[in-house]
Amino acid sequence: MVSREGLDALLSPRSFALIGASDKSTFSLLLHGNLDAAGHRERTYLVNSRSPEVHGRATYPSCVAIGQPVDLAFVMVPAARAADAIRDAAAAGARAVMVLSSGYAETGPEGRARQDELVALAESLEVAMMGPNVLGLVNVTAGIPAMTLSDPPTEPGGVALISQSGASCGAMKDFASMAGVDLSHVITVGNEAMVTVAHLLDHLVDDDSVRAVAIFMEAIREPELFAHAARRAARLGKAIVVLKAGRSELAARAAASHTGALVGDDRVIDAVFADLGVIRVDTIEDMLVTAGVAATTGRIERPGMGVVSISGGACDIIADLAEAAAAEIPELSAATTAAVAKKMPAFGHAHNPLDVTGAAIVDVDLWEHAIEAVGNDESVGCVVVVNSLPWREDGRPFYGQKYVDAIGRGMKASAAPALYVTQVMQPIGRETREVLRAGNVPHVVPGMRAAVEAIQRVVLWSANVARAGREPEPVEPLEVRRGRYSEVDARALLEQAGVPVVPAAHVHSAAEAAEAAARFDGPVAMKIVSADIAHKSDIGGVRLGVAVDAAAVVYDEVVAACAAAEPGAALDGVLVSPMRPPATEMLVGVTRSEEWGLVLAVALGGVLVEVLDDAALAPLPVDEARVRELLTGLRGAAVLQGVRGRPAADLDRLCQVVVAVGRLAERLGDDLDSLEVNPLRVHGSEVEALDGLVVWCKERAIDAHGLLTST
Repeated sequence: MVSREGLDALLSPRSFALIGASDKSTFSLLLHGNLDAAGHRERTYLVNSRSPEVHGRATYPSCVAIGQPVDLAFVMVPAARAADAIRDAAAAGARAVMVLSSGYAETGPEGRARQDELVALAESLEVAMMGPNVLGLVNVTAGIPAMTLSDPPTEPGGVALISQSGASCGAMKDFASMAGVDLSHVITVGNEAMVTVAHLLDHLVDDDSVRAVAIFMEAIREPELFAHAARRAARLGKAIVVLKAGRSELAARAAASHTGALVGDDRVIDAVFADLGVIRVDTIEDMLVTAGVAATTGRIERPGMGVVSISGGACDIIADLAEAAAAEIPELSAATTAAVAKKMPAFGHAHNPLDVTGAAIVDVDLWEHAIEAVGNDESVGCVVVVNSLPWREDGRPFYGQKYVDAIGRGMKASAAPALYVTQVMQPIGRETREVLRAGNVPHVVPGMRAAVEAIQRVVLWSANVARAGREPEPVEPLEVRRGRYSEVDARALLEQAGVPVVPAAHVHSAAEAAEAAARFDGPVAMKIVSADIAHKSDIGGVRLGVAVDAAAVVYDEVVAACAAAEPGAALDGVLVSPMRPPATEMLVGVTRSEEWGLVLAVALGGVLVEVLDDAALAPLPVDEARVRELLTGLRGAAVLQGVRGRPAADLDRLCQVVVAVGRLAERLGDDLDSLEVNPLRVHGSEVEALDGLVVWCKERAIDAHGLLTST
């Protein structure tokens, strides 16, 4: 159990013990140097039982010998001595420890065992343990650089950075500095043996200095806590931007060897992130730029992007970038156009993107007027102001400071949040920051592509954040029989839940089959009924288009084929149902994820689902609006609009049916492994299940010999 007091000691310590401090250790040299430079020398204690002096200072043989309270201890000793170091730190009052050394879960079973022993010890001592395999953290807001990386950030900002990789974290913090993204925290988590990303996220959400969180992760160790923290962040309007490794099989293997992490099904992760309002990106640059934008703008209330630039070429480029990113650059209202036109030269044009032309070089106030007008337009949610900035650190005054000042005034007068954007990627150094600070410009994004794509991510997050902040409501469980289900059993459940199913007769002889076929007055479908056979068509258990006079013979053929293919399967007759004309076929399925619970999948294709590979996923629960998003997001969504003479699907009715399937799955409780309707036939407003499958989780039981068996 990780307590709030332990996390406070970890993130906001007042005193430090470096256990295993050594002049030969790069970790020790960097950590001590960072703390010393930040003014923490008197509260930083060096512990080394073998060397009386380290880093030019006297050492203590133990933490207890310090005689002063210790908040945070750094364990830099070999694995064999780590447990004793933690006991010593706890005895000195430490509520948090960081294990910097490697050689634990990432090395295999023996290392994992050593790691588990450390966790058990830390829990028994009520100490929050970070790591192992960790490089420390920086609380930039509080001025605490407790990190073994050089050049810790000192300019506090609104983005908290959490990284599972220590080495990558060095590149991340450096890029953040170059890109003008100011950080509130930099935290490495290593193996997450005890304190996880989820713990940190849940803690940082409550920090007023944190306005967005950027996370590099390989695995989500505590899904339930992570989801809870993400929903709280959504309610508070704080964006979470995640770069998660493991999309490819190769990356998944690399993650496992790095920290012993198992990355999970990536498509499920995508679905969960979308549900929680987490922004997912693929590069370090996108992660930090997007987090920086989100920390500056917060929720963007309208999707429209207003663009103001002194370069017509930049306006053209941004228009193309916006189209590629599916970002909206709306037309300005008549009132806005008229207001801008009053200040524009005769050769200028008042539209969006807005080129203020070279006239803004002479009439500096044109910048301010244009930004204010565009930013107050009713269709604009964010303003992009494109202009140059200095990049050389030569100490010379910037010739364009007056333009930056005018831009800053316009941004302050704009109702919509505004961002300063350079035309190309360039470093935002100390002198550039001074230029922006003097002009009261809140944030800069280097590069137009980075800006447009980051803003669009924040726009989409803003539209989703209200839904993402809702906690799921409990459902009333449905009391039903457990055990293996046949299609007949599955049909009964679906009908009970209000899901329409195709009419059918359950028959147990050739004669009954013939009678049933005659009642349906036309060709029929015949399917074997067996709880032991999931994929009936593969073994001759399904026959379609059977004529009435052939039903009896087909009954015997179907039963014989399945008995031969599956000798041990229990066969319970045949299901006879009327054939339906060709229509759109879909799969609606719910599967249990070990980490995230029940996950809904909708897909086009029926029996061709695997071939088409066109599915959309979402964790349960879902409502009709969410289902509509899933359906319209399919690559083959145009099929639902009607093709080759078929009517367009009644999406309202289809969404109702899909929601009913999802609610049934929730009500079936924790024993449900999967529930599948495949195919679900859709023809205009006609929506009905043609087949259903229910699979329960395997239960453990004691057999007659006292052995554990699966039932």
